[in-house]
Amino acid sequence: MTIMNQVKTDNSSSTLASNSTVLRIVTAGSVDNGKSTLIGRLLYDSKKILQDQLENIEAAKERYGNETINLAFLTDGLRAEREQGITIDVAYRYFTSDKRKYILADCPGHIQYTKNMVTGASTADAAIILIDAKAGFIEQSRRHTYLSMLLGVSHVIFAINKMDLMDYSKDTYEAIRSEIVDWLPKESNSDYHFIPISALEGDNIVKKLDNMPWYEGEALIDFLDNLQVNPKNVFDHFRFPVQWVVRPQSNEFHDFRGYAGTVASGHVSVGDEVTVLPSGLSTKVKSIQIGGKDVEKVSPGLSPTILLEDDLDISRGSLICAKAKPALSDNRINAVVTWLNAKPAQTGKRYWLKHSTRWVKVIIEDLNNELNLHSLNFEESSSSSLELNGIAKVSLNCSEEIYYDLYEDNRTTGSFIIVDENNFETVGAGMITA
Repeated sequence: MTIMNQVKTDNSSSTLASNSTVLRIVTAGSVDNGKSTLIGRLLYDSKKILQDQLENIEAAKERYGNETINLAFLTDGLRAEREQGITIDVAYRYFTSDKRKYILADCPGHIQYTKNMVTGASTADAAIILIDAKAGFIEQSRRHTYLSMLLGVSHVIFAINKMDLMDYSKDTYEAIRSEIVDWLPKESNSDYHFIPISALEGDNIVKKLDNMPWYEGEALIDFLDNLQVNPKNVFDHFRFPVQWVVRPQSNEFHDFRGYAGTVASGHVSVGDEVTVLPSGLSTKVKSIQIGGKDVEKVSPGLSPTILLEDDLDISRGSLICAKAKPALSDNRINAVVTWLNAKPAQTGKRYWLKHSTRWVKVIIEDLNNELNLHSLNFEESSSSSLELNGIAKVSLNCSEEIYYDLYEDNRTTGSFIIVDENNFETVGAGMITA
């Protein structure tokens, strides 16, 4: 199911409501677009850094001979990254404003590290796509935008950066904005927003300066503080992938058999009917424990141990789900896959597929259509391989059935990774489609 995207031009707070929940943000963009500087500015100007962090970046300023504090050092946490002047790993930062808490992932811009962006965006509520006002909306920015939409990020915020280098020109901003709007898909589950900024000078990050009086919207932090995240598709059916079978093997707990894992979606209470896959048998929840204490109900994100009334054949990789709405099951699935490895994907080659807590062998049967990042169309390809960072619709043949939901319904049970069976590197990430 898709919803017509809404393009916000002024980011008016009248369309948004304050939300006190934690907001997960991912920042992405091409190399040198200013992602780390943006986040450094956000933390520095909002006084959300510790004294020892400030001392570290001031020491780095002296060590590397910089005239001004390099705010990127607040997120470029690895020494190797600092020496190269690039971001390699996903740098997570936790901070609070006066209105809400944030978990922020700063992702690398180099094309070979696109897989890191997939990691950061997979759990994000909002994505900030940095656009260099001098370079415009280039291919890597298009790739990051499409991946954000594909991964179900609710809000995509285009921060048109380095406006100071363009004399804060409204015409430049409007030209880039128009190019992006013309490129965006007609239908999407994401909403789009635009903010002109200068991360280096601090314009429209924490406060609005006087350089862009033509911009009537909010500064970035105010916009994020007021952003209401309402998931487009609320999947409320219980899904509990079994991570571990708990058998204490002691006299005190002689007959104890519990099933540990993390609730992927929905709620379950003591006495509820559930179905167990792969057996398809149904039973009731006998009790639920968290930290050794009994609870009556659990919700998504909690990690309980669940005991059932009947002694069924359940092991790691089994799925306990709502009886009224069990998961789908099949050994053949269709998906959209992003390839994350320099060695191309090959049809007919055998890989491992990790779906939730389950590992199965898989073969890519067909690379049906590959995405053209400029037209946003999936085009027929005669190739039997998929190159690094390619995005394609594929057909997969698994050695055993997996128990899943469509990604548009459930981001956890609708996603998977593909792993090389020889070196166990993660080579692909996929979203299950109809």
